[in-house]
Amino acid sequence: MYDVLQTFLLGLVIGLTGALAPGPTLVATINASIAGDWKIGPKVTVGHMIAESVIFLLIVLGLATLALPYTTIIALTGGTALIVFGVLTITGSRRASLNGPVTGTVSNPYLAGLVTSAANPYFWIWWLTIGSAMVIAGLTGGIVLAAVFMVGHWCADLGWFTLVSTGVSQGKTILSDSSYRRIMGVCGIFLILFGAYYLSILWV
Repeated sequence: MYDVLQTFLLGLVIGLTGALAPGPTLVATINASIAGDWKIGPKVTVGHMIAESVIFLLIVLGLATLALPYTTIIALTGGTALIVFGVLTITGSRRASLNGPVTGTVSNPYLAGLVTSAANPYFWIWWLTIGSAMVIAGLTGGIVLAAVFMVGHWCADLGWFTLVSTGVSQGKTILSDSSYRRIMGVCGIFLILFGAYYLSILWV
């Protein structure tokens, strides 16, 4: 039970650091929410989840088996990537804004979540490093733990994009830019700490 809770919280925190990063999916959520309501966030998240589900299944069904002989290398890459993304998150938090210019609207938020995720280089880099390493680590405890990690990850996406769509659809931002930047900075610190912990396990 402890392992399940720990894995869920790990997926939640690491998922939040990815969701908070400014990118096309966030912009799509803001665009669609201008003419929509709070439900836009969950709908965009579903599209995003579809893209990630495909990657998760590929890791579970094939990549995990192929990668087993290289788990140390994957762990090293994943831990290093966490630290790098943590530093980039802290750096990016200094100029991050939820009030940047947005153009146009998105007619289908489900498709918007899917397309903007698949077209985002950050999405692929994240899943080829941090994401795959975490899922494979979860698989060492069984498919259930790997699935729990994904549930935690998706809860972070759902919570953040729903918060954004609710704020935008009401004609105001729930978070100020300064609060957003502080949250990003804290998430960056968590990424670095997780990365350091992940790397330390290799030497135990």
